[in-house]
Amino acid sequence: MARVWIYDRLNTVDYQEAARRAKRKGRKPPARWRVMYYDRAGKLRSEVSPTSTAAKDRRTELEASLKSGTYIDPVDANVSLGEMAEKWLESRHDLKPSTWWKYRGLLDNHVLPRWGELPLPAIQREDIAVWVAKLLKSKDDGGSGLGPSQARHAYRVLAMVLDWCVPARLAVNPARGVKLPVQPEAEHVYLSYQQVELLADAAGSLRTKYDRPTACAAINRALILLLAYTGLRWGEAAALRVGKVDLDKRRIRVSVTFYEVNGVQHEGLPKNGKRRTVSIPAFLVPVLLPLIEDRDPNELVFTTARGQSLRANNWRVREFNAAVEAAELDLAGLTPHKLRHTAASLAIAAGADVKVLQLMLGHADAAMTLNIYGHLFPDRLDEVADVLDTQRSLALAA
Repeated sequence: MARVWIYDRLNTVDYQEAARRAKRKGRKPPARWRVMYYDRAGKLRSEVSPTSTAAKDRRTELEASLKSGTYIDPVDANVSLGEMAEKWLESRHDLKPSTWWKYRGLLDNHVLPRWGELPLPAIQREDIAVWVAKLLKSKDDGGSGLGPSQARHAYRVLAMVLDWCVPARLAVNPARGVKLPVQPEAEHVYLSYQQVELLADAAGSLRTKYDRPTACAAINRALILLLAYTGLRWGEAAALRVGKVDLDKRRIRVSVTFYEVNGVQHEGLPKNGKRRTVSIPAFLVPVLLPLIEDRDPNELVFTTARGQSLRANNWRVREFNAAVEAAELDLAGLTPHKLRHTAASLAIAAGADVKVLQLMLGHADAAMTLNIYGHLFPDRLDEVADVLDTQRSLALAA
């Protein structure tokens, strides 16, 4: 027995009666053609078609999808994007809370207002492309006023939800292939040894308008030097415990980080969920010693004058920015995160290879390290060619 066939309802009593009722009421008669088929579970299903041609096209489509295993139950496909987005987000137990809430915000502010009520089959690639373009438009022009990076993030969340619906509810992801806005290259800011020292000294000498040391003046110098020479992320340094610092071996174990969700500080695994060990230069030993000597291993290395944990925004605005100004560093775009880039640039200049740098910075793989810092590695093409030339000459002369 064929799995898909077309049934003409014209000569059935039920259809003729329905057609007469429709004619009396001045309505269009019901669809004459019915496509009958057994789905993958062996259940008899049917769909109506207005014309013979449409019925034949649907039969061909069903035969192909049932044969290839790509058949999707129309009932399953007709669910809204909003319903699937909520299920998708609920299933993402693998995400850090900060990432989960970031996705929550992108869904609520940009994805669901446009796509939430639409059934999955109604979402088309060209409409997604228009939506991405509108995200970039200014609010005065009816857009969302997002930059290229945020627009890409919003698109990525939509694409992940749609990916999650393939193949059970969608045959393909309509978001794939949409051209995305070009993300401008990040501004590279790398401090020299002298600039790092100026910044650290200025940060350690900060005073309030009442001529008292600022809340973090006592730890600022050590913190800035640590960030600039080890490549720790700011949250990793802020969450560093005394017991994780071994000054005898000059090692720091990076096992946790601070992050904030809705203004509340949390502690979790470092980015990528990977712990690591980093080395510290010898000159940092006497700088860090006063901050860890005779202290409980569970205490934070860096705290405010009142013993509170550091908060990223407060420290950046009140301490770091003030230190940049006091040090008279004329470097546009200088942020605490640029100290991590500085650590990478100084390490490369000191001869660190890409694998060492990857381990130092805690990147997922060396490819990520090269993507970010590849331009800093020296061009050694001539050096390699010269060695090959020398080795060839020695080999042929032997």
